[in-house]
Amino acid sequence: MLSLLRPLLAALLYLLLLLLPGGESRFPVYNNGFHYQDISNGNGNGEIYFNGVRLHVESPQHAVSATRGSSVILPCHFHYEPELTKPRRTRVKWSWLPANSINEPVPLLASGRETEVMVAMGNRHRSYGGFRGRVRLRRSVPGDLSLVINELQLNDTGRYRCEVIDGLEDESVTVELELRGVVFPYHSQRGRYNFNFFGAHQACQDQDATLATFEQLFTAWEEGLDWCNAGWLADGTVQYPITVPREGCGGVDLAPGLRSYGQRHRFVNQYDAFCFSASVKGTVYFLNHPAKLNFTEAVQACVGDGSQIAKVGQLYAAWRLMGLDRCDAGWLADGSVRYPITKARANCGPPEPGVRSFGFPPAYLKFGVYCYL
Repeated sequence: MLSLLRPLLAALLYLLLLLLPGGESRFPVYNNGFHYQDISNGNGNGEIYFNGVRLHVESPQHAVSATRGSSVILPCHFHYEPELTKPRRTRVKWSWLPANSINEPVPLLASGRETEVMVAMGNRHRSYGGFRGRVRLRRSVPGDLSLVINELQLNDTGRYRCEVIDGLEDESVTVELELRGVVFPYHSQRGRYNFNFFGAHQACQDQDATLATFEQLFTAWEEGLDWCNAGWLADGTVQYPITVPREGCGGVDLAPGLRSYGQRHRFVNQYDAFCFSASVKGTVYFLNHPAKLNFTEAVQACVGDGSQIAKVGQLYAAWRLMGLDRCDAGWLADGSVRYPITKARANCGPPEPGVRSFGFPPAYLKFGVYCYL
């Protein structure tokens, strides 16, 4: 018991020394060109000033949206109040919290989950990981530390932190990066509820998509997505969007919204997936072919046309972002048969836009095919 109390007693003694008159003189003083004033002489909010000079780091936009494959600028600027007569050497660090981590349980030090994107001081800079060679600082005017990201990828979404360090002073601002795209439900060829979390993640990747975030699914629900099958999201939760309450989907007495099962066991529990697809660089098109094709013939027909059979995520992106409208069922790379409708009409399915699905018919049946070039 005594061994357990010793650290606590030592900590109490340390605090007591701090409170004693003159206690501050017992500790070394560090000098980096700024000097701390007594907090009691500040503004009463516990703010510490450096010789009357304060560093400000700001962004005029706290959320930026862009398209996949494009370039984007995440704004960040710094200045001093009052302005300095001589410029000081500052260090900037851009870090990134992926979108699939933002809603996960936050550890004691949330910054520990952030990934470094770029560090720069003066004319020297270094980028890291998948951002290497794709990022730079804009530096259009003095104090401009905005981050330019080229060739945006599906996994670049998330929260970016611009941190400016000047000696002991350290200020930061965050900017959210979102990609414009579409959320779609996806299930296995084996039927409903056959993906654990990792299987769902892989299934979305196989279809040129990623697991959707909560924010992406929420936006899709606001835009009218109604789906009564639960699916994995990027944060490990299982949810589904309901716009029209009904029995079997939470009940008629429950308001519209996202129904949530909360965090589920990522290895054991099995559900469908909600995938997110952004714009594609190429073109999705329905192949004009003189005859209907089985699945094997459909794959070869696209290759013969100088392209490849389209993936589900590519078809959804072409439908939502490029206005692809075709009332012809066609094979896709996963063995499913679908067709995109932007202008609902007779003999083309339900009375609203969407991607119609025939599911996963036997591979010997004959349909058209959607190719990607």
